[in-house]
Amino acid sequence: MEWNHYAIARAVHVLGVVLWIGGVAMVTTVLLPAIARRIPLAEQYAMFEAIEQRFAWQARWTTQLVGVSGLLMLWLTDGWARLAHTGWLHAMLFTYAVFTLMLFVLEPFVVHRWLAAQAKANPAATLRRLQRMHWLLLTLSLLTVLFGVVGAHGGW
Repeated sequence: MEWNHYAIARAVHVLGVVLWIGGVAMVTTVLLPAIARRIPLAEQYAMFEAIEQRFAWQARWTTQLVGVSGLLMLWLTDGWARLAHTGWLHAMLFTYAVFTLMLFVLEPFVVHRWLAAQAKANPAATLRRLQRMHWLLLTLSLLTVLFGVVGAHGGW
């Protein structure tokens, strides 16, 4: 039996996207609203941080899994020219870059400290800001998934 390396890379890619974007959806649509409704205002940011930090490791791992599997698919198909001229691949790269920058640079070195200070001064506004940021990231992610699936199946 011969392995179909492209099919395996695509399966790993899709699995990574499901775990990554599914987690973003859960944080955005379930976790943040539940915290806002059930946790006292002064404790909301701390609760979010405690839970989100565990998800951050999953997001870091899965985004890199998606990046490696995507590069492998390009390499296996010699798809570099297609990459240069395909908008849905640009959307994938842009979304990947935004999340990689956020997860590996901005969140641990800048955003975490800034939000913690903001939460002390104005906890309600901080949670609203987090919710808006997550909705923006989720919208970007879902549009990228939509464009990527349609594009990968010849729709563009």
